[in-house]
Amino acid sequence: MKELTIEIYGRVQGVNFRRSLASLAERLKLHGFVKNLDEGGVYCLAQGDEEVLEKLLVWCQRATFPAKIVGMKFDWKDQISKEYNDFRLEFKNNNLIIDEATSLYNLSLNILNNEKINIPNHIVIIPDGNRRWAREKGWKAYIGHRHAMSYERIKTFFDKTKELKIKYFSFWGFSTENWDRETKEIDVIFQVFRSSIKKWKEEFVKEGIKFKHSGRKDRLPKDIIQSMSELEELTKNENKLVFQFCFDYGGRDELVRAYNRMLKDGITSINELTIKNYLDSKNIPDPDLIIRTAGEKRTSGVMAYQSTYAELYFTNVFFPDFTPQDLERAILDYSARTRRFGGTNVKDIKNINQDSLIDPDKTLGDGLNLSY
Repeated sequence: MKELTIEIYGRVQGVNFRRSLASLAERLKLHGFVKNLDEGGVYCLAQGDEEVLEKLLVWCQRATFPAKIVGMKFDWKDQISKEYNDFRLEFKNNNLIIDEATSLYNLSLNILNNEKINIPNHIVIIPDGNRRWAREKGWKAYIGHRHAMSYERIKTFFDKTKELKIKYFSFWGFSTENWDRETKEIDVIFQVFRSSIKKWKEEFVKEGIKFKHSGRKDRLPKDIIQSMSELEELTKNENKLVFQFCFDYGGRDELVRAYNRMLKDGITSINELTIKNYLDSKNIPDPDLIIRTAGEKRTSGVMAYQSTYAELYFTNVFFPDFTPQDLERAILDYSARTRRFGGTNVKDIKNINQDSLIDPDKTLGDGLNLSY
């Protein structure tokens, strides 16, 4: 048995790097621990067979996004310093809350000091997994909605989007297909919304948030439609954040309603601008980032017309457990991508000498049969 100690520096706190390392170490049946360092790094002590320890070391050296390694040092020992019976996470002062708060603070410092983050202008969240979250705890499915959509939880996302200077935030609260669910579940969703919108009226005016409803208005309870219309009117001049609430919403349904309104207005020739002006999202830019929770890898038609060039981010976290910090991680992932919109991005060619590129058919002969 050997002992391996590793110190890792870079963007490794607050991005689940430590938990992923611990999970791998457990699968490899190694013993030891991993902990955060005060200065922002991660320290790991692992014990086991040398070949297995090397697998752990290679994994650390190839850390995947959103972790980013900028420095590492490691040391092998033939004699172990203290024998461990398992592999565990160690927390600062044995306090998980303090440890997590410190991790996120160090992550923020790392971002501010070392990276220029590309913040999306418009984020859409598809909050999936409420029912599964509740059932795993042995609770009624509707409890998941009651927890996930509470005013207090949604407010944390308002606060985070404003902090990050995101201008447009869309949230899918109820789809056109959700009417097929149990009456009790639907009633709970409506009751949570009724409770929240009363608080939103005061909060939105105070914080400069503009409210916009996207979805059908012919099937929801009349009091909910009235409350949303009043909030739209009350906040129509606010501009610090635009909150688009998708309620009784479906992407295909939105397009059908838009086309029917065009027919009613006698529109005989349409272009992209015409369509956009008849969508629920009129005057709201297309989404840059669509986030779906709970492991499902599909958009289910959210903003079917508008999302053509949106970046997609899927996470296994159930929405009731999805936090503003998880939102930050999604934005970090988004920031690392290159968006081309069908064209060429400067990142594609900035390190390429264009004069050095050749046309192989012309350079090597017109009759050359090349396999591309």
